[in-house]
Amino acid sequence: MSMRRAALVFAALAAKSAFALDYRSVAEAALLYDAPSQKAVPVFAIARGTPVELVVQLDTWVKVRDAKGDLAWIEKRQLADKRTVMVRSERAQVRAEADDKATVAFEAEKDVLLDLVEAGPPGWAKVKHRDGQQGFVKASQVWGL
Repeated sequence: MSMRRAALVFAALAAKSAFALDYRSVAEAALLYDAPSQKAVPVFAIARGTPVELVVQLDTWVKVRDAKGDLAWIEKRQLADKRTVMVRSERAQVRAEADDKATVAFEAEKDVLLDLVEAGPPGWAKVKHRDGQQGFVKASQVWGL
């Protein structure tokens, strides 16, 4: 096989299996497995809305990483395009503007899920709480960006 052909094959495989820090949220409560099959061993259950990092995709299955770093397989159909982030600090301050000196709009405790509205300026994300409050959170205070 020529070097050029080998490079093209490698690029095609890499494009299918690597997402470059692509995240999704779990659409419904689901079981995660140790292999890409419903006949595989279930390793844990994951709650609806939980953000996961996509690592590898094989047809109808996706290998994902959760906020704790655990890897497991989930059916692709159980992932939503809607994005959420999970608070990873003890208490995240969501501010009215993407500025450390801006007024605190609300605070969210560890493990609270927030809808991702849009990426903000570098180091920030615009988020919305399920009760409707929204603002900007520092990227370092959440997981799933």
